[in-house]
Amino acid sequence: METAYWIIAVLLAAFYAYAGSLKIVRSQEQLQPIMGWAGTDVSMGVVRFIGTVEVLGALGLVLPPLTGVAPGLAMAAAIGLTVLQVLAMRVHLGRGEKRESVMNVVLIGLGAVAAWLATSL
Repeated sequence: METAYWIIAVLLAAFYAYAGSLKIVRSQEQLQPIMGWAGTDVSMGVVRFIGTVEVLGALGLVLPPLTGVAPGLAMAAAIGLTVLQVLAMRVHLGRGEKRESVMNVVLIGLGAVAAWLATSL
């Protein structure tokens, strides 16, 4: 179960670290082609906050179990990222973006599995 956690956690951490850092460092004009909601449906301040949460969540999936310090934070990070995706799916469905919602469903599933597997750490 620990191996399964690490596979899922590393994949999720890579995804969220990348997506979050894009939201933190790119301008609205740079984000618009890949994230049409950024700056239009959601203010750039909130976009930056979401990016920060994603990067911190990615760190929370990996660092606590890796260092052995407060490994329960890994489950909290997985739950937090899962909730974030539920909210993201709501935004995408509200915009009629069914294709993006499929990615949300996959990330919700992986986040839930990571939270469950984190109980064995």
